[in-house]
Amino acid sequence: MVSAAKIIEQRSHIVPGKLKITEHFFEVPTHWNKPDSRPLRLFARSARKAEKPADPSSGEEEAKKQLPWMVFLQGGPGFGCRSPHEMPWVHQVLDRGYQLICLDQRGTGLSSPVSASTLGLRGNDETQANYLKSFRADSIVKDCEAVRLALTEEYPEEKKQWSVVGQSFGGFCITTYLSMFPQGLREAFFFGGLPPLVNNPDEVYKKAFKKVVERNEAYYRKYPEDVARVRQIVTLLQRFGDSTVRLSGEGSLSARRFLQLGINFGFHGGIDTVHELVLRASNDLDVFGHLTRPTRSAIEAAFPFDDHIIYAILHEPIYCQGQPANWSAHRIRETLPAFHLDPSSTASPLYFTGEMVFPWMLDDYTELRGLKQQAELLAAADDWPALYDEEQLARNEVPTYAAVYMEDMYVDFDYSLQTAAKIKGCKTYITNVMYHDAVRSRMDEVWRNVWALRDDVID
Repeated sequence: MVSAAKIIEQRSHIVPGKLKITEHFFEVPTHWNKPDSRPLRLFARSARKAEKPADPSSGEEEAKKQLPWMVFLQGGPGFGCRSPHEMPWVHQVLDRGYQLICLDQRGTGLSSPVSASTLGLRGNDETQANYLKSFRADSIVKDCEAVRLALTEEYPEEKKQWSVVGQSFGGFCITTYLSMFPQGLREAFFFGGLPPLVNNPDEVYKKAFKKVVERNEAYYRKYPEDVARVRQIVTLLQRFGDSTVRLSGEGSLSARRFLQLGINFGFHGGIDTVHELVLRASNDLDVFGHLTRPTRSAIEAAFPFDDHIIYAILHEPIYCQGQPANWSAHRIRETLPAFHLDPSSTASPLYFTGEMVFPWMLDDYTELRGLKQQAELLAAADDWPALYDEEQLARNEVPTYAAVYMEDMYVDFDYSLQTAAKIKGCKTYITNVMYHDAVRSRMDEVWRNVWALRDDVID
């Protein structure tokens, strides 16, 4: 049972773009199975149209309207939301009569953010690991329900449901929402976020590495000159050990960390982003014989793990139901010779990795170094509760619409279709000309097609 979140504060401001942005602070329990546990503070920003009609009284009436709510769940896990006025698709939502709320999921943004220093306030390593177990989708959707109940308390019963939009991991959360609290949902929109309904991540990463191989091949086809450049850079980084090249944040730019730049391959323009960094680093080596501070800073900025530690240490457990993750990506990678790090071999290019986490990151990343024991406890944990109810999904009555990308490097296409087939009534827009971040990079096109799933008729 979920009770309404406690509203701590709500303040509104008019911002450019004719938007009224309200900043909300709520309180919910840290552990939903212990309602009296220490409260977590949640933060969200909502948006409505801000207009000044010729008749001021009509403006007052408009401001009092109980518009239907739509909540946006950001990808991740571990990333907060931008303000609605920074997301160009927001006006599409408002023009259709919604008011939008962008929730910083627990542990992200301003919602009781998790970092090494804030974790240290919680107690010993085991206590911290148990605390982190409450930051998966099952807790996030309970937070959402609590916020919904608080925001719609004065709404008539027929208007209390809200719509939900999920990008990437946000879609994983929606699937949990459909499993646990379908009565709270009016409709659901997925963008690259239909999750694999698995109990551990092993099969997920087997498929993911195959896709990463394809993206590496596409990269080297486009920039064949980078085969030698990448080998040159890796040779330098390996010359005197993994911790020789230091970054401004005191982390280590090891060869294995450098090859994590492949995480960008799944975005529109991501191959070009990696090439620019490789070109810059190679130029440094040709001219100076070492990597300059601006180049090292540019490379460091490309990695999200120090500033978003949930993204690192809970990345694999988001797939777990009653089974351990046990450093899945690392184990799978060890079986794939194409990803072995041997710069002396010229038989094939050195392959970048993708959206994967590895145990050695607890040495190479500054913020993660103090979380080794906590991360190991989470990797070994096998008491993860169920995230999905396939029987409930099979009898789903919530209208559901999903954009599915055939070339998605982060969320497997085949798994997405399998999940769509298990959600009763799920309508899909399938495309092979968009990547995972289409809701940002190809906003107009992808939203137009998803709205069409809802509004149009196909005979």
